[in-house]
Amino acid sequence: MPYASLRCEVVDSVATIALDAPGTRNALSDAVLDDLLAAFADARDDAGVRCVVLASTHERVFSAGGDLAGFTADVPLVDRHAANDRFPRLFELIGRLGKPVVCAVGGHALGGAVGLALACDLVVASEAATFGTPEIGVGLFPFMIAALVARNVPRKPMSQLLLLGEPIDAHEAHRIGVVNRVVAPDALDAAVDEWAQALAGRSPLLLRLGKDALYAQQDMGFVEALAHGRAQLSLALSSDDAREGAAAFLERREPRWTGS
Repeated sequence: MPYASLRCEVVDSVATIALDAPGTRNALSDAVLDDLLAAFADARDDAGVRCVVLASTHERVFSAGGDLAGFTADVPLVDRHAANDRFPRLFELIGRLGKPVVCAVGGHALGGAVGLALACDLVVASEAATFGTPEIGVGLFPFMIAALVARNVPRKPMSQLLLLGEPIDAHEAHRIGVVNRVVAPDALDAAVDEWAQALAGRSPLLLRLGKDALYAQQDMGFVEALAHGRAQLSLALSSDDAREGAAAFLERREPRWTGS
């Protein structure tokens, strides 16, 4: 399905969703967020898709973050509040997608775009990438992404990032837990493809069960998380893919996943 602000394609079981609104530096307007919600839902529902890559077609910008023009529009507060549900719905959709999502950040990721990257399972950044939450400088605060930042970044660097609003480079983002891997700019596509192909080659059933478990357990107490993990393990052991994986290992061959 074509989208006005995205370029999407599926190759070798990997769906790539690339932000493509260069005129606004991929600002996360309501229209762009609606396209992202629809594109991720399509990837979720496509049985041929085993991994999703979120990227940008812009050479220097992943996304400039929230659309300030939309924030200043003269609309009733009740309508503004209703429209604000797009970010939470998108973050939850990615978390519950049932398929791994790799984010490729080749340039600036600001404000809500930091949250968008953190909502993904893995983040690969170019050395040219920067991350920042500059909202405080324009009389706002990154409320929409604070819950995601708090679940990925220790308290002190989180406070520095959100309260000062100063950008950090890719290596600092890696140090504090925003990014999994930093590569040279000309190596970004290959690094992302390497992980995406590896994920696409795993059991889609076990990836879904595992990702669902990680998402569910993040807000559980320790005992509850152990019980949940135990139940999911029993469920996984009843699957054809678990039996196939064990058989392939013992027979020294590549597994043939059926997703059941």
